[in-house]
Amino acid sequence: MKLQFSVGDKAVYPVHGVAEVVAVEERELGGSKVGVYVLKVLENGMKLMVPTTNATTVGLREIIPSKEVKEVYAILKSRDVPRDTQTWNRRYREYMEKIKTGSVYEIAEVMRDLSVLKVTKELSFGERKMLDTARSLIVKELAIAKGVGEDKILGEIEAIFAPAAA
Repeated sequence: MKLQFSVGDKAVYPVHGVAEVVAVEERELGGSKVGVYVLKVLENGMKLMVPTTNATTVGLREIIPSKEVKEVYAILKSRDVPRDTQTWNRRYREYMEKIKTGSVYEIAEVMRDLSVLKVTKELSFGERKMLDTARSLIVKELAIAKGVGEDKILGEIEAIFAPAAA
């Protein structure tokens, strides 16, 4: 499946999150002309160039359709989380692999697992940073998918993880 993006389109780049296609250009690479997407990451303004022929290989993908947002929420709400017996560094590596896939569903699992774990034990510095990264990636993509503000999505997500009233 070949992805086609146009200037102004939003796309998701693994680890970096939502980016806007600011240009589609031809560049000289290794002696031949190659079409590239010039992306600007919304989170930090960083510019990335992805050869159009490699877009799928590097994991560049479209924003999820709004009808799939409820699937992400279902993952976040699920409390069927395996009892954690791993060391924090093995867990960290596993979660990093999920974030690197760029899949909003895998990132939602990371966010859910870390949020649930946070209730029972102190997260390491790396895990806290990873939780923040996962939250930020999800909030940005869901806000664009639903066409609402990030603060609305953040409020909905925080409500999912709010401790139940005693």
